Amino acid sequence: MNQLINPIDLAGEICFCPNFFQTKNRINYLIDQYLNLEKLQSHLEDLPQQFINPQPRSWQTINWQTINQEQIIGIDLNVFLAIVQGALNTEAPIRGYTQTSRQYLASIHPEMAKFVGGVVAQNGTMLELGLWEKEERQHTPALSKIYRQLTNQAIILDIPIPRQYHLSENPYSDLYRHGLHRIATEYSAVCLYLWMMARTTGTIQQVLQELLQDEINHMTKFWGFGKWLYSNFESQKLEDWLANQNKRYSCRSNQQRSFLALTITVKRMMKVLHWQSWSLIHKMELAYTFAWVFQRVWSWSNNLSSEYLEKLFVLSPNSGNITIDY
Repeated sequence: MNQLINPIDLAGEICFCPNFFQTKNRINYLIDQYLNLEKLQSHLEDLPQQFINPQPRSWQTINWQTINQEQIIGIDLNVFLAIVQGALNTEAPIRGYTQTSRQYLASIHPEMAKFVGGVVAQNGTMLELGLWEKEERQHTPALSKIYRQLTNQAIILDIPIPRQYHLSENPYSDLYRHGLHRIATEYSAVCLYLWMMARTTGTIQQVLQELLQDEINHMTKFWGFGKWLYSNFESQKLEDWLANQNKRYSCRSNQQRSFLALTITVKRMMKVLHWQSWSLIHKMELAYTFAWVFQRVWSWSNNLSSEYLEKLFVLSPNSGNITIDY
C-alpha cells in the first residue's frame, strides 16, 4: 500500500495547515539551502571581482499570471497584503539608499562607493548605476506584481524619506554608524523574505526566492567588507558603542551586543509590516527566523580571519589608522 507523501517545494515538504514546528522545519531547510557557509563565503569572495567587472545576478523566468491566493500558506490574505505593502514601502526608495551610502563611502573606499551608488556627475546627474542598485531596483516591481495579481489593483505606496548623508569630523565613524544600519536593513529583509518563503509556495515563493538571494548576497558583501575595513578597531570600543545604542538592556557578550544594535532597525521594520495584525504563531516564526539567521551569519563571520580578509581585499593605506568618535 503506497503511503501519501506531501509535495515538495523550495522550502521542503509542504504543509498547508502547518503548526509552529512544521514551519520551523521549512525555515531550517531554507537557512541550510541559502545561508550555508559555502554560499556565504562565495558571495563575499565575489565582491572584489564585482569591483572590476560588475555583473548583475540574472533572475529566473517568472510566469506572473500564475500567482494566486492558494499559494499563501496559512496567512490571512489581508495580512499578507499588508506585509507585501510594507516591504514595498521599504524597498521603493532604493535610489536614496544607494546615494546616501555612496556619499559615506566615497572618500574612504571609492570602489565600494561605485559598487553601491554608481558614478554621479558634479551636478548630480547619474552617469552609471551601481551594481547594488541594479539588483535591488527589481524588487519593487516584483512585489507590485504580486500585489496586483492577488488584488487586481495597483498598489498605492507610502514611500519614506531615507536617512540623509550627514558628515562629521570623522568620516570613518560616520560610515561605521551608517554601515551598521545598512547591514541591519539587509539582514531584516533576509529574515522577512525567508519566512515568507516558508509560508508560500508556487510562483509567489519563486519570486521571494529571487528577492531573498539578492538580500543575502548584499548583506554578506556589506558585512564582510565592514569587518575588513574596521578590523583594527579596539574590541572594547566596538562593544561599548554597540551597547550604547540601547541603554535599557545590559549584555555580556559581543554577539549579544551586536544583536542588540540590529534590533533598532528590526523594530522599525516591524511597524512598517503592520506587526500588530500578525497572529502569535507568525510572530514566533519570524522571531525564530531572526535568531537562527543571525546565529548562522555570526558563525560564518567568526571564521573570517584578518589574514583571509587582507588577502581578499586590497588594503587601504589608511585602514590601520581608523578611530571612532563617541
